[in-house]
Amino acid sequence: MNQEKVVLITGATGGIGKAAALALAKQQYTVVIHGRNKGRTALAAEEIRIMTGNNKVSYILGDFFLMSDVKKAAESFLSKYKRLDILINNAGGLMNKDRAVTAEGVETTFAVNVLAPFLLSELLLPLLSQSEDGRIINVASNSHRLNAKPDFNDMEGSKKYNPLVAYGNAKLFLIWNTRHLAGLLTTQGLHNVTVNSVHPGAIATNFGVTSNLGGFLNLFVKLLRPFFKTPEQGAQTLTYLATADIHLTGNYFEKNKPVAPAEKYYSKRNEQLLWDYCIQKVKQWM
Repeated sequence: MNQEKVVLITGATGGIGKAAALALAKQQYTVVIHGRNKGRTALAAEEIRIMTGNNKVSYILGDFFLMSDVKKAAESFLSKYKRLDILINNAGGLMNKDRAVTAEGVETTFAVNVLAPFLLSELLLPLLSQSEDGRIINVASNSHRLNAKPDFNDMEGSKKYNPLVAYGNAKLFLIWNTRHLAGLLTTQGLHNVTVNSVHPGAIATNFGVTSNLGGFLNLFVKLLRPFFKTPEQGAQTLTYLATADIHLTGNYFEKNKPVAPAEKYYSKRNEQLLWDYCIQKVKQWM
């Protein structure tokens, strides 16, 4: 059965994305990984093929800071594949201490962590909904508990910016969008597609290593690294959500179990506000 199933994993040239790709390729899924750099992405796909003996591993490219690239990546996928069973929105990142915007005018943290998975899910939903067991898995983070302080009049932190707050907010927003999409699909009677988010744990990958968070935080991250999980451990809940016989939707998972996310800033109104904001931001690419 797995031999026919197609999984797309974004940001999978290293870290937990690549670890999840390896785990699923071992189980004979058709695995498509996404990356930004052609050489690096092609090499990662080749390594996965060699390590698993599974030749059904390929890749698509795109710079997910740019929604125009997300659209191109989706079109590239749709031109090559006639089915999609599992979409793992893993690409994301923690940015530098100074606020930056993309060429499309979006704050970088918000672009890659919130809008990219939002748009990609929307563009691939028609194909996913043809699967008898379609799954969207969004990689969130416990940072939403520790660092989020959203300002709903300033979603992208233009007045007051801090990289950790921006990242915490982005992961909180991703959890809310997960919940909202799950609700919409249920309302539309699309019970064959589930949408869940996951906290993989603090992982010893290149994540955050290249970010300049400022002197103290840079040192703090360095000191903590030896205590972090391996990418393989981090990918466990991802792999579980992709393969287990579960039919839950709209949940947030940690260590293979649904747990309650932080509700401090949550309200139906705020969730809707965020969803509408995202639609507005990406509508020209939908």
